[in-house]
Amino acid sequence: MIDTLDVGERTTRVAVLNYASTVKVEFPLRTYFDRASMKEAVSRIEPLSAGTMTGLAIQTAMDEVFTEEMGTRPATFNIPKVVIVVTDGRPQDQVQDVAASARAAGIEIYAVGVDRADMQSLRIMASEPLDEHVFYVETYGVIEKLTSKFRETFCAANVCALGTHDCEQVCVSNGGSYLCDCYEGYTLNPDKRTCSAVDMCAPGRHECDQICVSNNGSYVCECYEGYTLNPDKKTCSAMDMCTPGRHDCAQVCLSNDGSYTCDCFEGYALNPDKKTCSAIDMCAPGRHDCEQVCVRDDLFYTCDCHQGYTLNPDKKTCSRAITSSLITTEESCKCEAIAALQDSVTSRLEALSTKLDEVSEKLQAYQSRQQVV
Repeated sequence: MIDTLDVGERTTRVAVLNYASTVKVEFPLRTYFDRASMKEAVSRIEPLSAGTMTGLAIQTAMDEVFTEEMGTRPATFNIPKVVIVVTDGRPQDQVQDVAASARAAGIEIYAVGVDRADMQSLRIMASEPLDEHVFYVETYGVIEKLTSKFRETFCAANVCALGTHDCEQVCVSNGGSYLCDCYEGYTLNPDKRTCSAVDMCAPGRHECDQICVSNNGSYVCECYEGYTLNPDKKTCSAMDMCTPGRHDCAQVCLSNDGSYTCDCFEGYALNPDKKTCSAIDMCAPGRHDCEQVCVRDDLFYTCDCHQGYTLNPDKKTCSRAITSSLITTEESCKCEAIAALQDSVTSRLEALSTKLDEVSEKLQAYQSRQQVV
């Protein structure tokens, strides 16, 4: 059967389910895209234990095989979905309803009976017309004789499966003919056969918060420097650039919307490189508020005063020092006596000075008269 198909990622995809009392998906539609690998995988399949849960197998095909996650192409491609059921017994569960649901979902069902298979059950599950969808062989050894029959019915009904079309990407069967289509992210060229990638990063086509990177008919989102992509793979959040290891500031790092700037501790100034810091002379003119003397103390300063002044409570300004002492009454009297004596001596000296001035004047007058005579 595989040899009659145009197997490939862009042509016919094949999956295999193995079933008995349980169901096992041997490989989904997205696994093998060449005949050789697929046939080798089929040759390694081992039968499961006894049982014939055909209805469960069809339901599993709908739930776990015909999904985009497992390799089914989007419904917009209109690619036919086909199930070929091969059984040698009577179903041990209900197949009528589940087969009807599968057919209603657009799945075409072929039923192949072997040896003691129940023909009535085959007809219940198969699609119409029954004479093109129900087959029987005596043993598995002669099942190959159905190959030509399948090629006449299955492949004839699906022109695209024959591999004679010239569609670059997707072939859509249309009665006895076909139409070409393209994968998501591509658009059909005017020749109606080839496809060109759509610029998914054009405005309005993508959902990226910051940067859209076109990627062969699709796109991925990225972020500006200083931002990181969120788990939704679309939006971005600013990174904390001040976390250890992200910045090169010597003292203080200030985060700023995906970037950062450097600053310094009190008493330091930022150097021209905008990263390192140098200690500031806090007693330099204009940096302190001391009235008289600034005393540098490591990175800080204290105020002091000149001799004869004391520091005020505000620790900045100064006032002239006032000396005072406690004296006794006796000492006070002595001071007053001394002061009186000083005043008396001063008066006597001033009187003597006046008399000396008078004697001097008389002597000068006497000398003048002698010179005249």
